Amino acid sequence: MAHDKGLDNVAVHWPRTNQYYDPVAPAEFVDFGTIADRPEIAAPTGALALHIAKTGTVRATAYTELVDLLLGLEGVLYATDAAAEDEDPVIDPDGCAWIAGGLERFVEGHEKFGDLVTFDTVTEVLKTAISAGRLADQQLRWLDQRLAALRDDAGNSPHWSFARTELAVLAGFYRRCAERGFAIFADY
Repeated sequence: MAHDKGLDNVAVHWPRTNQYYDPVAPAEFVDFGTIADRPEIAAPTGALALHIAKTGTVRATAYTELVDLLLGLEGVLYATDAAAEDEDPVIDPDGCAWIAGGLERFVEGHEKFGDLVTFDTVTEVLKTAISAGRLADQQLRWLDQRLAALRDDAGNSPHWSFARTELAVLAGFYRRCAERGFAIFADY
């Protein structure tokens, strides 16, 4: 899925009460700013946390391929399924909980690989998780197809580089929305 502009995931009140969704006040996320103040925090993690604290928004473009791969669907952060049925690109609070849960499980599973999340470490975490489940052979074939589709024509993998803590903050954003009954409006 290619979009010309960047994607923002904006926390909004659920359900909408008029023609438009009302954004959630950034004060609901102000505590994310304390993460940015920690001296041991990676710069991208601090930048994401500070942006969430100031705006109640995630600039989601950089995370779309990774989240789609982790959750097994296309266009998750674009809310494409919601857009098709509701005409509004919105992720409801239950969808936020599902996204948060998937990210949280990934962050936990990635712990033994350290703080740097790359395409190769994502592959290892997913293969380990799938190998322990039912229908492992079928799911591993599906995963191999998804991984191959992410490679360029020369067979090079995407140049992902995230801090594990950055993905924990991302998960925390969606978890906060789920717990407080907020939705996400996909603005692009």
